[in-house]
Order: sequence, then structure tokens, then C-alpha cells
Amino acid sequence: MFERLELLIGKENLSKLNNTKVLVIGLGGVGGILTETLVRNGIKNITIIDNDIIDITNKNRQVIALNSTIGKKKTDAMKERLLDINEECNITCISEFIDKNNIDILFENSVDYVIDACDTVSTKILLIEECLKRNIKVISSMGMGKKTNLSKLKIMDIRKTSYDKLAKVVRKKLKDDGINERVMVLSSDEEPIDTKDNIGSYSPLTSSAGLLIADYVIKDIIK
Repeated sequence: MFERLELLIGKENLSKLNNTKVLVIGLGGVGGILTETLVRNGIKNITIIDNDIIDITNKNRQVIALNSTIGKKKTDAMKERLLDINEECNITCISEFIDKNNIDILFENSVDYVIDACDTVSTKILLIEECLKRNIKVISSMGMGKKTNLSKLKIMDIRKTSYDKLAKVVRKKLKDDGINERVMVLSSDEEPIDTKDNIGSYSPLTSSAGLLIADYVIKDIIK
């Protein structure tokens, strides 16, 4: 199924993708499409983490949110979808909320690359710090809410982010914890749209964010 991809990247690089073990936490608007894109481009060994259930409100932006999947665990729906794309995938599902008490379960098996697309700030920070400690590559998605301009999406060192409240919080906590290493993130430098206390989401933006992260990871693996 990867003949056309192999024409572009070669057999050796396709083999690298086949053998890389990727972990994705968060299967929402960003995480769902990036996970599917990884599998469509040769990633076979993948761990997916999300403790949420698919709700009708997810349908505007989440690739796994369909009439037929409402009420299902996100991990179960995503696993079924991924195996329908490539039945040779090795998929591990963790349907738990990750915090300091159970984060070690993410690393019970070897992991080469971690992608954070979750919504919880404390989990993001914990995951980044744990990956740095374990010398595992990590990239984290920052705030996509209240934004619509696709051209403002960029992958950068978190220290260079702007107009991103989530990145600001994460950046400060990492600094306070003495983390000086480069941390790559997907962020938007678009000024947020004022929707008061409600956080609106725009599926072309969240999907584009997921595609950008998937593209970055794939190319980082094959250099």
C-alpha cells in the first residue's frame, strides 16, 4: 500500500517509518488527523492515549467522530479506523487520564517519538519533562482554540511562541522547573478571536495543525 510513498522517500526510509514506535496522547481535532496521517505514511507501531468518549459536539472537527461512533471510547474508534487502513499496524490503546501517578505506563514499552495533542496543561508539562528526562523525542501542540488563520500555524521552539496563552503557561512552567532544552511545539501566532469564556474551534485549523505535526515527525524520522 506504500508504493507511491516509497517512490518519493525510498525503501530504506520507508523501513525507518515502519519500525519507529510512536506514542500519541490526545485524539481530538489535532491528534486524530495526525494519527491517521502517520499510519497512512508508514508508521505501524503506535500507542494511542485518550480517556474520553466521542460526543456529538466532536463532529465539527474530529476525524473519528461519526454518527456510528458516538458514545464509543476514542481509543477504540481510532484503533478500528487505523486497522481498517492498515491491518498490519501494532496498536496499543490506553484509555486513561494521564497524570504524575500513572505516567510511567506510557513508557512500559519502548518509545521513539512522543506527540502531545492533549488538552490538559499539567499533563503537557509532565509529558514534556518526562520525555526530556528519558531522552525521547517529543513535539507538543499548543492552543488551537479561538483561531482560524491557517497561515499563522508554525512549528517552533516554545521559547519563540507568541499570542498563545497555552504556550505561555507551559513555557513559564518549564523555565521555573529549570528546563532549558529546546522543546518543539506547533503554535499559532494569530491573535485569538474574542469569544468571551467559550472556546470555539475551526476544523480546517485543527486538521492543518495535525497534518503539520505529522509531516514534521515523518521528515524528522527519515531526515
